[in-house]
Amino acid sequence: MAKDKKKTSDTAAASEQEDSNTKSAKTDTSDADKKAKSDKKSGKKSKKDEKQLNFFQKIGKWFHDLKIEFKNVTWPTRQTVITNTSVVLAVLVSGSIIIGLIDSGLFKLMQFLLSAANN
Repeated sequence: MAKDKKKTSDTAAASEQEDSNTKSAKTDTSDADKKAKSDKKSGKKSKKDEKQLNFFQKIGKWFHDLKIEFKNVTWPTRQTVITNTSVVLAVLVSGSIIIGLIDSGLFKLMQFLLSAANN
C-alpha cells in the first residue's frame, strides 16, 4: 500500500511538472500567436515579405487584390441605377431652374433700382 501511495505521489508530481511546462509553452505560443494576429489585423507586413516581391509582382498583386474586392462589391440592380439617376437629374434640373429664376429676378431688381436712381 505504501508503494501505491509513493507511485501516486510520483505520478502526481510528474503530472504537475508537465502541466507547468505545457502552460509555459502555451503562454509562449499564445504570445507569438497574438503578435502574429495583431500584425495581420493591422495590415503590417514584415520587411522580408516586402523585399521578396519585385516591382512588377507588387503591381500584379495589387490588380489581383482589386479583382477580389470588385467581386465582393454589392452592385446595384439596373432598376436601382435608373431610379437613382432619374432622381439626380430631376434635382439638378429643378435646382438649375430655381437658381436661374432667382438670378433673373435679382437682375431685374438691380436694373429697376439703377434706372430709378438715374431718373
